[in-house]
Amino acid sequence: MTQLVRVGIASTGSFLPETVMSNDDFARIVDTSDEWITQRTGIRERRFVADEQSTSDLCVEAARMALERAGIGPEDLDLIIVGTLTADYLMPSAACLVQDRLGAKNAGAFDVAAACTGFLTALQTAEAFVASGRKRRVLAIGAESLSRFVDMTDRTSCILFGDGAGAAVVTPWEDCEQAEILAARMGADGSGYDFITIPTGGSKAPPHSPQYVKDDHFIQLKGREVYRFAVGKMVEMIQSVLEGHDADEVGLVVPHQVNKRIIDASLDRLGIDEERCMVNIDKYGNTSAASVPIALDEALETGRIEKGKLVVLVAFGAGLTWGASLLRW
Repeated sequence: MTQLVRVGIASTGSFLPETVMSNDDFARIVDTSDEWITQRTGIRERRFVADEQSTSDLCVEAARMALERAGIGPEDLDLIIVGTLTADYLMPSAACLVQDRLGAKNAGAFDVAAACTGFLTALQTAEAFVASGRKRRVLAIGAESLSRFVDMTDRTSCILFGDGAGAAVVTPWEDCEQAEILAARMGADGSGYDFITIPTGGSKAPPHSPQYVKDDHFIQLKGREVYRFAVGKMVEMIQSVLEGHDADEVGLVVPHQVNKRIIDASLDRLGIDEERCMVNIDKYGNTSAASVPIALDEALETGRIEKGKLVVLVAFGAGLTWGASLLRW
């Protein structure tokens, strides 16, 4: 039996577009207000890509930051994995565009599609490659340009989403001696596929078919169903990934930034105080696959992660999908 390699995160990086969309900006577009949005979601502003930007551009900037902090060059990468639901094209993958732009000539590249769980899926896939010895330096990225897929006439959904990217360099722990990945969980329930969906544009209803409806090429969600699913799954995933550990060892929970009320309800059920949770949804909104790596990078840069403590990454999203990873810095 092959001995698995201990796996760590050598570095992180993130990138946010410059354009800020505040709640007041939305109030000028749809029937809403800053107070209404803030009370129901915790969001005050979010970032939108510029006209000339796309998801791969965000990936490249976050990746360059992570590589620089890890002290390695693009040519040292063995593999690039991008978690996204808003790739530049149906094909090729965003990861291939990133590989070319970075000059990572020795790296394989592919995307994973798990919506808001995209980064954790990319991270756990990277972990598996490194643990098995198949790859040594893997770049895991979560990135989205969700502003391109929101219906700006739907006040219940357009206010939720933002754009951005986050990245992590995954290596054998002995090479970095930074955050060791201790455990991981992943799951799905396709029976809830219609809780969060973009109905048209795929092979079921391509643009040239009678089934294609232009107004359905936007994110659609069932808010109440998503709320119940998200709270229950966040609690379940954190409890599962902490199996065998004392909850007092947890220094920080880094959740998918889906909704402040969902995060608060989950923490309350778990008995974890707010000070041990990284929340930045007020600044960036829901950035789907990018939300966990952006929050993790910000937590590191602001000194929120305490050496020797456990860090829990947790996400859930369309599919339905969910995942969690347990780290110790």
